[in-house]
Amino acid sequence: MSDTSLAERAKRLLPRSLLGRSLLIMLLPLFLSTAVAFELFFGPNLSLVSRRFSQSVGGEIAQTLELLRRYPSPADQAWIIKSAAANNYLIVSVKPHTHLALRKTPDLPGPMDNDLATSLQQFVVRPAVTDWSSDPVYVVVSIQLNNEVVVIKVPRKRLVDSTLVLFLVWVSGSAVLFSVIAALFMRNQVRAIHRLARAADSFGRGQDRGPIRLEGATEVRLAAAAFNLMQERIRRFLGQRTEMLAGVSHDLRTPLTRLRLAVAMLPNQGPDTLDMTADLEEMDRMIAAYLSFARGDGEEQPQTIDLDTLLDDIAAAGRRAGAAIERGPPVGVAIRARPDALRRAITNLTDNAARHGEHVEISVVASDRNAQILIDDDGPGMPEHMREHAFRPFTSNAAGGTGLGLTIARDVVRSHGGEIHLETSPLGGLRARIRLPI
Repeated sequence: MSDTSLAERAKRLLPRSLLGRSLLIMLLPLFLSTAVAFELFFGPNLSLVSRRFSQSVGGEIAQTLELLRRYPSPADQAWIIKSAAANNYLIVSVKPHTHLALRKTPDLPGPMDNDLATSLQQFVVRPAVTDWSSDPVYVVVSIQLNNEVVVIKVPRKRLVDSTLVLFLVWVSGSAVLFSVIAALFMRNQVRAIHRLARAADSFGRGQDRGPIRLEGATEVRLAAAAFNLMQERIRRFLGQRTEMLAGVSHDLRTPLTRLRLAVAMLPNQGPDTLDMTADLEEMDRMIAAYLSFARGDGEEQPQTIDLDTLLDDIAAAGRRAGAAIERGPPVGVAIRARPDALRRAITNLTDNAARHGEHVEISVVASDRNAQILIDDDGPGMPEHMREHAFRPFTSNAAGGTGLGLTIARDVVRSHGGEIHLETSPLGGLRARIRLPI
């Protein structure tokens, strides 16, 4: 396996969020240093202590068994059992005429069970079985002695180092506490970044929610302050541009109005006069399209609209203008949008489809996350290599027009967080696919 594939697999295993990666950076060294400390310092000490505990217990058990073997009288054995309980904390019982059933006991975490088994083999040298699971307080050791089984209960605290439990509790507790504190702290920092990201996304969609609150770390506050300043500069620029465009609109339309009046007052209203009037109206439409493209739709505030109602109105307006437009079945989807801007974008696409084809269909495909508006026509279509070029401003076309319809439509759709693509239509012409978030 190459180093590149290993690096890619490691990247896939890393958390994708800033919160997850920050916690990983803080907590991974903590756990690694704890593991190293345990392995280098506590591990050897635990093995040494466990081995000495087991040897001590194994020696006492061997001594008790030897006394029971040498002094078989009931009185002597009673004294031996009492002495083992008083001096060595060993609870001894004898089961006469019994044979030990040897069985394999499961391994426990840690060296205690293996050290005890090794000690019994070393000191007792008799068949023995240890039971670590049946009694929570004692470890039960059963040993075959002649024709009887001696059962010895050893307190667990004589075999298990209590400092191991304290160490594990301390490490686990401190790690959990540190993780909770780090998660709470980093969540507050990440929340400020999320708020900045949402504000930038909303502002990019034309939703002016005002300046965002400065909070979080110094770097995040600086980024938020820079974003607020950028918003203010863009608002000021848009306001100045709108005022300038209003003046340009007035200055351009005033001579057009005078020309239109002059043409209307000509004594001979012939074909040339009609052509002049049509040219003046075309110039007025071009000026309106240019101003609409330059002005944008940033001043209109988003609102919740019913997509079926909007498309029904657009289709009805197209039919009144003489276009053959068919609407698909309703889907009952509500979206957050600027209605006038979205209406202008879809109308531009519908008018473009009506100019190139005899039949137009408008339909909607909805999912959990987005709504797709499909505008199909049965016209000649467009070669695939020219579709992206058609979105450029002031691109001429064979059917006439200003060359801004698709450009305005894409700008409006993108300002709503969506996208628009041109495809081959099932009707044989061109399909405009608008994808908008729900």
